[in-house]
Amino acid sequence: MQVIKIQGSDDTPTVTLDKENNIFEISGRSLPEDVVAFYTPILDWLTEYASDPLDKTVFNFKLEYFNTASSKLLLDVLLKLEDIKNDGHDVLVKWHYPDDDEDMLDAGTEYADIVDVEFEQVPYTVD
Repeated sequence: MQVIKIQGSDDTPTVTLDKENNIFEISGRSLPEDVVAFYTPILDWLTEYASDPLDKTVFNFKLEYFNTASSKLLLDVLLKLEDIKNDGHDVLVKWHYPDDDEDMLDAGTEYADIVDVEFEQVPYTVD
């Protein structure tokens, strides 16, 4: 499976989807001008991955900020992970958030309530 590695910018997150090395991560800021165009390759990759996933998938979200348009596409990513779990595979979402950012903690909590996937909230300190 081809690796997706997108270097983030001020408006787009860094994305690594690497099955061989068991690295699944979206980090940074997500407010791309065309959110659908940005996330479509990610969702397509996850659809392909779902046909032959690892025994355990740990997906890391380390977002500092995301806009409303991105929130829908992030939910789509989580729903793909839920599909993998529903097919009998182990899936864990690690939702990393700055320990002083209640909004990002709340966002992770809301997503955890929507999808049937194990969630782990992981606070970190911003330097």
